Amino acid sequence: MTKPSISRMPNPGEFVPEMNDISAALFRATGNQSVPRTTINLVHLRAGQIVHNTYLTILNTSFLRKAGESEERITAVSSWQDAPYFTDAERAALALVEATLQPAPHGRERVSDELYAEVAKHYDDKALATLTIAIGQINFFIAVAVIGKPQPVTSLADEQWD
Repeated sequence: MTKPSISRMPNPGEFVPEMNDISAALFRATGNQSVPRTTINLVHLRAGQIVHNTYLTILNTSFLRKAGESEERITAVSSWQDAPYFTDAERAALALVEATLQPAPHGRERVSDELYAEVAKHYDDKALATLTIAIGQINFFIAVAVIGKPQPVTSLADEQWD
């Protein structure tokens, strides 16, 4: 019996092989160790939650579990503002991804000077640039995930496109 297709489209990397190069370059750029990989995965998990994408949510939850993160921290990402499990630096990063992905209140900037200053208190110039690229990285994958709707996986080694 053939399982029904979950994915809307075939793997775009099969048609645009340069996508794999872009993906690899983004992972190298964010893997420079100026921002802990856990923080990047927390940011990516929150982004997946904000856009209501199961693929990104499951994938980044899996990354966090494999890194040894507690279920409390993983579960609390969706309500991080009042959860006691995050450092001030992680909170700043989570606030930054939320501000970037969500509409700003009428007449206001998405990323206010106050938020930028708070993030800059916790991240030096290289780390702030890396965090910015990490948010751009997840935005790249958001487009692929919400349009293509790949099958949810717990590892990038798993089959994502059916």
